[in-house]
Amino acid sequence: MSDIDPTSTPIPSRFVGVQFRHAGTIYPYTPGGLELQPGDSVIVETERGGSALGTVARAADTQPPAAPGERVYRVLKKADPRDLNRDEANRQRGRDAQRIALHRIHERNLPMKLVQVECPFDGSKVVFYFTSASRVDFRDLVRDLAQTLHTRIEMKQIGARDETKFIGGVGPCGRELCCSSWLTDFHNVSVKMAKDQGLSLNPSKLAGMCGRLKCCLRYEYDTYRELGRKLPSVGAKVTCVQGDGVVTHQNILKQTVVVRREDGSDVEVTLEDLVQKKPQ
Repeated sequence: MSDIDPTSTPIPSRFVGVQFRHAGTIYPYTPGGLELQPGDSVIVETERGGSALGTVARAADTQPPAAPGERVYRVLKKADPRDLNRDEANRQRGRDAQRIALHRIHERNLPMKLVQVECPFDGSKVVFYFTSASRVDFRDLVRDLAQTLHTRIEMKQIGARDETKFIGGVGPCGRELCCSSWLTDFHNVSVKMAKDQGLSLNPSKLAGMCGRLKCCLRYEYDTYRELGRKLPSVGAKVTCVQGDGVVTHQNILKQTVVVRREDGSDVEVTLEDLVQKKPQ
């Protein structure tokens, strides 16, 4: 299949979102004349002219790709039983390759942890995902695996978040981990987000199963910031019906602040009860 020059083809009017693994990134594809629904298994074209098996995650709409001018590939067809059987055979091939690789890694005492093995739909290669705290020289391992499996070998080092996404688990909330159940992309999470939400800065409370800051710290962060803007900041001098003082604490969800009055006592007041004193 030859590549098509995107500048010489009309911009497609419809797009469907396709995922290649559960809770994976959703990519835009043009469905052509196919009527597709979420959950349909489809065969799509790839960047190098091959094919891949994916699942429709978002029905057809007119929303264009995020990046202007980005090449949009086609859905070739709906997957049939032969395609699904081929996919299952590839999964079994991946499990066999993982077993062999684990044995080879143990033999060489390599400082790496094999997390996942995937065999793409077209069978052109086998991809090994691993984690390691240090640089690993796996050239000899790759040669050995290529000779044993008779295919191209690709090694990809991943981080702690990606490892947890692959493996899955249950979080302290009692639900399946967000990253392995529905979260398609990782976003930056900072300690400032915990501070702004008034959370305890205990590392054991803030860390997720991956050992990094919990992804859920950012879910309500924008709401807390918006509500916090309506309140006078800590340290601000205010006047209120219950006496002038200095703000010592914000109760963002209640939309109140604690004011330390001039006599040293504290009082909790609402926005209606106070006005922030402007600097002279």
